[in-house]
Amino acid sequence: MTSPTASRRPSWAGRNYTLLTAAAIITNLGGHGALIAAAFAVLDAGGDGGDVGLVAAARTLPLVLFLLIGGAVADRLPRHHVMVAANTLNCVSQAAFAAVVLAGDPQLWQMMLLTALGGTGQAFFGPASEGMLLSSVTGEQAGRAFALYRMAMQGAGLGGAALGGLMVAVIGPGWVLAVDAVAFAAAGALRAFLDVGHIPRRAPGGGLLADLRDGWREVVGRPWLWSIVAQFSVVVAVVGAAESVFGPLVAEDELGGAGPWGLALGAFGAGTVGGALLMMRWKPRRLLFAGTLCVFPLAAPSAALAVPLPVAGLAAVMFVSGVAIEVFGVSWMTAMHQEIPEEKLSRVSAYDWFGSVAMVPLATALAGPAEQAFGRSASLWGCAALVVVVTAAVLLVPDVRNLTRRTQAVVAAEGPGAGEGLMAGSAPVDAVASEKPSA
Repeated sequence: MTSPTASRRPSWAGRNYTLLTAAAIITNLGGHGALIAAAFAVLDAGGDGGDVGLVAAARTLPLVLFLLIGGAVADRLPRHHVMVAANTLNCVSQAAFAAVVLAGDPQLWQMMLLTALGGTGQAFFGPASEGMLLSSVTGEQAGRAFALYRMAMQGAGLGGAALGGLMVAVIGPGWVLAVDAVAFAAAGALRAFLDVGHIPRRAPGGGLLADLRDGWREVVGRPWLWSIVAQFSVVVAVVGAAESVFGPLVAEDELGGAGPWGLALGAFGAGTVGGALLMMRWKPRRLLFAGTLCVFPLAAPSAALAVPLPVAGLAAVMFVSGVAIEVFGVSWMTAMHQEIPEEKLSRVSAYDWFGSVAMVPLATALAGPAEQAFGRSASLWGCAALVVVVTAAVLLVPDVRNLTRRTQAVVAAEGPGAGEGLMAGSAPVDAVASEKPSA
């Protein structure tokens, strides 16, 4: 007999999907507040924009170093084991970060080291999580499932950003980091119950290098994939620099501190929820064309900070960009689900993430020097211009413009070129927050 709880769930929302969604809600509640807390912990310790950039770069550098290895490992080992191990590392590193901040007088090198450990956990978590999620749904309702997942995740991010900004202002960044550590522990416990029995065992033989070469062939054989990854290597870098470095500085100097910046980030989260709701109903036929057009609004927050707009105007701009990136994100996940064979999902996702974050450490580390050389406003206008230029360039790729939605998933026997011209699409899951999805 079907349980009452199961009967209330849609047919595509199975056990794994439900556990993944619940865990993502928990980590996004804690993680979005922790992003604000980390920046203001550096500022409260006497750091400047350059120091904030260094700490942000310290988190992203391990992603560049370990993402490809993480993708290969996630396609070899049970993905939920990789996810739980990564969450454990994130929990320990955030707890230590909270401890040094609460103890008083945290040193820059301590904050960079602990942030780097968190980035290492993300490098292994991200590809495993993406592969697990994409394999947890089937059929024509995949797009709706991904939209609902992202709506839950981004809704939690909305609450986490707003609450995190308030908590930083009221009780300080150390306690917000401690809450994030608890969130990682709870999410890791949920992910321990994921079932990987439906995923075929890998045949013995080969090694990590062979797996990485196989994943690379999948990427370079698909023009829509490598072109958009190249696009987002620039987009994520400049948007990340604008929002993780310049955003807190503008908030501190012009808008009134952590609270208003948390409100602006919360507006972005509200926009992503709205975008996910839209994508639960809208199924654009040309997935990547619609998605790429929605990347242009990502230039708007940098421009708004350059002016700078008052808090209400900045929040409105952030809301619109949140809606836009969610249209892109759901379109990408649907395309990835249909085009990439299940046994290669984590490796392809790792290359995708690698291209997206490769330039982030450089961009965030150079944000402070760029401000000194060109001024804050000019640097932010430059960020906005780069987003527009690279997004326009990627629309020149025929496969990006001409992709069409399919209702049947690709089978493992098909190669990199299978279905090209009929279906295409990839780019970072959570290009702006991080952003990617939280660990």
